[in-house]
Amino acid sequence: MQSSQTVPYLTAGLAGIGGQIKSRPEDFCVTELPLYEPSGQGTHVYFGLQKRGLSTPAALERIARLLGANPGHFGAAGLKDAQALTEQTVSIEHLDDRQLKLLEGLADERIQVVWVSRHTNKIKPGHLAGNRFAIRIRQVGPEQLAACQAVLEVLAQRGVPNYFGEQRFGRRGDNDRLGRALVAGDLEGFVHLLLGGPREEDPPECRRARELFDAGDYAGALKTWPGRYQNERRALAALVRKGAARAAFAAVDKFSKRLVVSAFQSLLFNRVLARRIDQIDTVVAGDLAQKTDTGGVFLVEDEPAEKARAAAGLISPTGPLFGYRVSLAQGAPGEIERAVLAEVNLTSEDWRKSGAHKVKGMRRPLRFMLKEPVAAAGSDEHGPYIEVGFTAPAGCFATVALREIMKIDTLSAEY
Repeated sequence: MQSSQTVPYLTAGLAGIGGQIKSRPEDFCVTELPLYEPSGQGTHVYFGLQKRGLSTPAALERIARLLGANPGHFGAAGLKDAQALTEQTVSIEHLDDRQLKLLEGLADERIQVVWVSRHTNKIKPGHLAGNRFAIRIRQVGPEQLAACQAVLEVLAQRGVPNYFGEQRFGRRGDNDRLGRALVAGDLEGFVHLLLGGPREEDPPECRRARELFDAGDYAGALKTWPGRYQNERRALAALVRKGAARAAFAAVDKFSKRLVVSAFQSLLFNRVLARRIDQIDTVVAGDLAQKTDTGGVFLVEDEPAEKARAAAGLISPTGPLFGYRVSLAQGAPGEIERAVLAEVNLTSEDWRKSGAHKVKGMRRPLRFMLKEPVAAAGSDEHGPYIEVGFTAPAGCFATVALREIMKIDTLSAEY
C-alpha cells in the first residue's frame, strides 16, 4: 500500500512567505563555481555556457548540431535547470578550426558562449565547487522580507536540510518507484511502471500509449509513443518481439537504470533525514559524521567534543545512500537507518546484484551550510518580489532552502 508523507521542515515554527518561483527563466539565476580554472593549454576546449530556458542536455544537443559533433563528447560538471538563467563550464575535445570559430561566435536568444579556453582533461560530473543562486520569489511584497530573513538566519546558523529535491524523482515523480522495482528484481513491476499507468497530466500521446499498453496492445503502444521517448520505444519493441519483461528491461539503457536507482536511494535518504530533522546541527554517539573541510567521515565516539564541532559547523551528521558497501551508523542513528531499509523489505545485499543497480553506496551529510545568504525586496514591470541569494555546495538543492522560506511543499516520502 502507498501513502504520501510530507517531509518535515527545519523551520516549522517560523511562518513561510508563500509566493512563486521560476515564473520566468531570469527569476532563477545559477552560476556554477568551478573546482579549477582552465590552464589555457591542452586538447580539451573549455567554454562558459550561458543558457536560458533550456536544460543542459538540450543546450548541448543544439551546440552539437551546430558543430557537427557528438553530444556524448561534451563534459559538464552538473545539469542545470531548464526554467532558469544559468552559466556553467563545458568541455569538448578535438575541435578543428572551423568548429572552434563557430563555437566562439555562438549567441542566440537561448544560448551564448561567453568565454573559450583550453585544458588537459574532460570535465566530469561533480567537478565543481558549488553554485551561486539569485532567485526572485514572485507574488510577495516587501512586508514579507522580515519573515524571509528570519528563516534565512536559522538556515545560516543551523544549516539547510540536505533533502533531495523533487527534480530528482523525474517528470512523473516516480523514478524512485522504478528504482525500487529494479533493486528488488521486480522486472514485471519495472516494465509496468515505465510503460503503463496513464495519468491526466501526461502529454496526450504518452497517455494514449500507456492506455494501449495497459490494454495489452503493445504494438499499438509502440506506434503511439513519440520518437523522443527512446527507452519506452525500445522496451516495447522488445516486448513485441519476445513478449518477456526481462527483454523489455534489458532494452532500457544503463544510464536510465542508474538514474532511477539513484532516485530510490534519494528517497530513502530523505526518509532518514526526515526522522532526524531536529538533529541536523548536532551529533550523537554512533553517528558517522563528515568533516566540512575535507569530506572525511568518521565514527562519533566522544559525543561532547564532537557536539561542539557540529555547533561550529565543522562537522555534520550523515545519512546513507544505501548500497552493498555503505557503512551504517551505530547506536540510535543506526537504528533509524536500518528501520528505513527494513520498511521497504530490502537489505544492503540487494544492491549487490549484477546489472546497472550494482551500487556501493555512500554517506551524505544531513545538512549543508549556506554561504553569503542575502535577501532584499524589489519590484519590476512584472510586480514586486523578494530576491534571495546564497551559495550552496555541489550536489545540494537550492529549492530545499526555498521550501523552508516559502513553506510551499513539493517534497514527499512515499511509502
